[in-house]
Amino acid sequence: MTMEIKNIIFDFGGVLIDWNPRYLYRNVFRDEMEMEFFLKEICSPEWNLKQDAGRSFNDATKELVVKFPQYENEIRNYYSNWLKMIGGAIEENVALIANLKNKYRLFGLTNWSAEAFPIVYNQYSFFKKFEGIIVSETEKIVKPDVRIYQLLLTRYGLIANESLFIDDNPENINAANKLGFKTIHLNKNVNLKSELQKFVI
Repeated sequence: MTMEIKNIIFDFGGVLIDWNPRYLYRNVFRDEMEMEFFLKEICSPEWNLKQDAGRSFNDATKELVVKFPQYENEIRNYYSNWLKMIGGAIEENVALIANLKNKYRLFGLTNWSAEAFPIVYNQYSFFKKFEGIIVSETEKIVKPDVRIYQLLLTRYGLIANESLFIDDNPENINAANKLGFKTIHLNKNVNLKSELQKFVI
């Protein structure tokens, strides 16, 4: 028997918010290849994820400056100018929230630094439409660790197979699938409105 969807859980970066460090660093580096090296090997996604898990901006910056003193200014730019990495709301997806709010419980589950997330939260009114938001650094757990999904379920009294989870990261989607969530993997070839129609009214 197919369970009715009662809850919709959104990741934020890449789903509702356009976040990309290249928005900042294309104005820092003159050479595209050097920028890509920097974002892959120095201020890498793995390094950034540690901040989402609880490490402070200050400690993260100090660590890299010691390792790569030749890139000190560029490293310090990462968090001193963090807001310039935000391209804005992904409007076609944000536009779906108001109608969904009338029929479903809406939640957020995001890997985000607790130092940075409040800045974005206060800039975009659509965040206020969510009944609850789990931020990884606040909980000291990051997706795809199953404990953060279980925390969401427990805190808000949700059942996994009554919940639809939307994320742009395949590892996060796989973790949710294993726990029984319905999922939408939102890659660049997926239209969220069309995909939602497969699950919800």
